[in-house]
Amino acid sequence: MPGVLLGLAVLAFWLYSLFDVITTPDEEARNLPKILWVLIVVLVPLVGSVFWLLLGRPTRSRPFHLPGRSIMDKGEAPRGPDDDPDFLRDLDRRMRDDD
Repeated sequence: MPGVLLGLAVLAFWLYSLFDVITTPDEEARNLPKILWVLIVVLVPLVGSVFWLLLGRPTRSRPFHLPGRSIMDKGEAPRGPDDDPDFLRDLDRRMRDDD
């Protein structure tokens, strides 16, 4: 039973590393071209995965970007509807109209 769990852990680690190599942009892979990293991780699963995490993976994490205009690109703090004066004014007007 412990052997099976260890095998599943190694398989999960290998799949994680392989997926990480494949989804990393070509220009962000360190020390070797991305295609060589894929071959190393596939051909030498455990050692290749460890080498990828230590030597090939980008040092900085990639930021998550939503398509379109980003509030963070403009240097503004994200605001909720209750912080927006236009929204509050419109809400107040709609509540008075309903009475």
